[in-house]
Amino acid sequence: MIIKIYPDNPNRRELERAVSDLRDGKVIIYPTEVGYAYGCDALQNRSVERICELKGVDPRRKSLSIMCSDMSMAAEYCRIDNEAFRYMKDNHMQKYTFVLPAGSSLPKVFKNRKQVGIRLALHPLTRLLAESLGSPLLTGSLPLDPETPEYASDPELIEERYGLTVEMVLDGGIIPFEQTTVVDCTVSPYTILREGGSKP
Repeated sequence: MIIKIYPDNPNRRELERAVSDLRDGKVIIYPTEVGYAYGCDALQNRSVERICELKGVDPRRKSLSIMCSDMSMAAEYCRIDNEAFRYMKDNHMQKYTFVLPAGSSLPKVFKNRKQVGIRLALHPLTRLLAESLGSPLLTGSLPLDPETPEYASDPELIEERYGLTVEMVLDGGIIPFEQTTVVDCTVSPYTILREGGSKP
């Protein structure tokens, strides 16, 4: 199912429908600032495991990232010291994933992980989803095939390929696929693990 939603002025009914599905443990595909991604309530183990199944990754081995509405939400699920806080504040408008020590509030699927990736929502719809849900989204980018990159950026094509695997696809328009820059904030000095930027 594909639902057209205008990021800067979303229909409240459609937004609440998406949030209700997330609360019910369902997986959706939603727009972010770097393309479309699988999303679910990060506090529901089964939903997180479902996204890992869809992406073909083992949550015990693969680093997981959560999308937070703001710094305040992020601080509930990871440990942010003063240096990390300043760094995140200075770069909160960048397309970054901050790797930080995992907090105790994360569900058991994260328990074997000492670290968690934190993203601060830049896309207005993503921020609204996390704010309305009251908890972060587990976020996982769609698979990117260099031969057909449009299947990670065009919501109608995404629905065609992945629609049967998720509850809904939120159509926020075409968003070119990029990768975030991943910064490890658990070491000193901080280390860039991956340079972000657009992909073909």
